[in-house]
Amino acid sequence: MGIPGSTMEDATEVHSHIHALGQCRRIIREAGLKPVIAGDTAGSAREVREWNDPRKLSLAPPLAAQLYGLDVLASGVEDNPSNTTRFVVLARERELPTKEELPGPAITSFVFRVRNVPSALYKALGGFATNGLNMTRLESYMVGDEFAATMFLSDVEGHPEDARLRRALEELEFFTTEVRVLGVYAADAYRERNTVSA
Repeated sequence: MGIPGSTMEDATEVHSHIHALGQCRRIIREAGLKPVIAGDTAGSAREVREWNDPRKLSLAPPLAAQLYGLDVLASGVEDNPSNTTRFVVLARERELPTKEELPGPAITSFVFRVRNVPSALYKALGGFATNGLNMTRLESYMVGDEFAATMFLSDVEGHPEDARLRRALEELEFFTTEVRVLGVYAADAYRERNTVSA
């Protein structure tokens, strides 16, 4: 997107978040644009509007074009059409939606720290398997500079009020030193449409 009257042919730079630039390499290369890293996608759109320079474009969501009065010059420009971006809403108070507030499929995101014992992760995840829960994400990261303190970020299908997930989280606490539910949210229909079954 660019200021009104700008064109892809006259542009020389495209500004956006580093991940958006990485996900749209093909069009950047084909248009001969110089990628410039910005703090975030919508912020790059705001900057392009402020600069008022037709040679500078932004890779940002369509709402940013509406918000800042920019023309959308191309859409669907990601290299991989199955690319998805997840956004996080932060709040000072931890208020998880109830099962009644999320009547359909839900996803629960949480972090946990395993005890520093052999097979701790294997044992910690056992409750999810025995309760028939689908874990869709598991990422590890070190805490501070200690090799003994590993935290894991996980997403699992289900709501903490579901009996199966409640049992799995209770079992997880037995093998961990910390479990913290970060959020519960409605599962997007995209997940069901793009699930590959074995």
